[in-house]
Amino acid sequence: MLNLSNLDLAIIAGWVLFMMGYGIYISKTSKKDTANDYFLASKSLPWWAVGGSLIAANISAEQFIGMSGSGYAVGFAIAAYELMAAISLLIVAKFFLPIFIKNEIYTMPQFLERRFSPQVRTGLAFFWVLLFVFVNITSVLYLGALALKTIMGVPLVWAILGLAVYSASFSVTGGLKAVALTDVVQVVALILGGLVASYAVLDAVGGGVMAGLATLVEKAPEKFDMILEKSNPEYMNLPGISVLVGGMWIANLYYWGTNQYIIQRSLACKSLEESQDGTAAAAIVKVILPLIVVIPGIAAYVLGAEISKPDEAYPWVISNYVGAGFKGIALAALIAAIGSSVASIVNSATTIFTLDIYRPLFMTRDVERHQMLNANENNSPQLTVQEEHHLVKVGKIAALIFLIIGVLIAPFLGNLDQAFQFIQEFTGFVSPGILAIFILGLFWKRTSATAALVGVVVSLPLSIGFKLWFSHIPFIDRMGLCFLLTSLIMIIISLMQNKNNDPKAIYYDEGMFRTSWKFNLMSLMVILAVGAIYYFFW
Repeated sequence: MLNLSNLDLAIIAGWVLFMMGYGIYISKTSKKDTANDYFLASKSLPWWAVGGSLIAANISAEQFIGMSGSGYAVGFAIAAYELMAAISLLIVAKFFLPIFIKNEIYTMPQFLERRFSPQVRTGLAFFWVLLFVFVNITSVLYLGALALKTIMGVPLVWAILGLAVYSASFSVTGGLKAVALTDVVQVVALILGGLVASYAVLDAVGGGVMAGLATLVEKAPEKFDMILEKSNPEYMNLPGISVLVGGMWIANLYYWGTNQYIIQRSLACKSLEESQDGTAAAAIVKVILPLIVVIPGIAAYVLGAEISKPDEAYPWVISNYVGAGFKGIALAALIAAIGSSVASIVNSATTIFTLDIYRPLFMTRDVERHQMLNANENNSPQLTVQEEHHLVKVGKIAALIFLIIGVLIAPFLGNLDQAFQFIQEFTGFVSPGILAIFILGLFWKRTSATAALVGVVVSLPLSIGFKLWFSHIPFIDRMGLCFLLTSLIMIIISLMQNKNNDPKAIYYDEGMFRTSWKFNLMSLMVILAVGAIYYFFW
């Protein structure tokens, strides 16, 4: 546990009160008359809000604590998760977003109905809500509270409750606009606080940032191998060249391209160009993030940190090398990361529940439409003012209920051994099948609705089967194999059903995938930076 000065405590308390006040202010002043206002921020987010919110939604305690711990144990190779995510963001921006935005998609289940059938939409909508509420919200609350308990000595239950109240101040009443605009402020604190810790420990290692990095490479060259050999004890987690050509693409494209609580920001942008620019800006930040979340762990290793397990590396760095006042900034960054992630997941779970489950199944006119399984219409009936207000109310109630469920369940995750690894592997069981449905649905016109349903059904047992009978294969590689096999099954079924293009196939306009010079420039910067890192630390 850290020894925090009164100045540190004042900074942390001031930050929490400021962000809650700012979030409440935005919630009170922003327009929330319609479902579009509440769930999609009136489709008015600028590129900088999209970029900042993407990063804030993504970064949480597991990056600060977990990736620094992996930096201590594995080395810079763990940065592959961030670097591959940067490239994945560019792919999503260039090839996924034009289709989603042109077709006025606001949720991922809505796209699945538009492309396949109401059954596919409803089935995966229920799955995503359950995943967000019982896995994502609870795990982020638990891991965040565990970090605060370890670093500050706050009792776990009170830390969980405090994080929930902090997140609720802008996620429940304000909707996506309040979440996104508070994210922009929080991502600044996140990066600033992270850089404070990195600078302090690098200065201790070598007398400055560049000198410190050079000293780390000199004293621990094995920690800068980006491609691990089979003899490395961490090979099963980062299986050599497969990291670049295998299943990590599945995890990243699923997360950044089909995960509602991430991509919802891009869908709420004022235009496709701004959405793509914001996503590319987030990719640039992802390239920089290893300096914040991995380097402190490697520095702790070089400095001979006296810790009992790798995940204690980041708290050790803050405790020993970050001065009074700056500790408060670093911990405010951690709280910002946790709070923004919780708020983002709550908002997206609420969006899917309200628009993809409650509206089509329980609002009279949409029930009638939902029962027309062969309906070709693309738009739901126009809602009245009263119905719009009702949907917003349902969304707020759902957000509060989901947070309460998270608070009640989160403490019990402590009974799981390696809770974070369990959650990651569980998510990896379902991501290959879902990504296969989206990839084939977006880019192959003969994909049928039956193939999509089968893809949903077979993916999970395939993943479990690979784990039971091929446990010697690295988990990332098993994900890649499951994706390929699920895709093959879907292709065979589609070829048997559709002699020509599917009636609900996606068609592209000429030039749909052209991008602006700003996006192209930022993409080039990201690709060159990632290429340079792998070239120098191969």
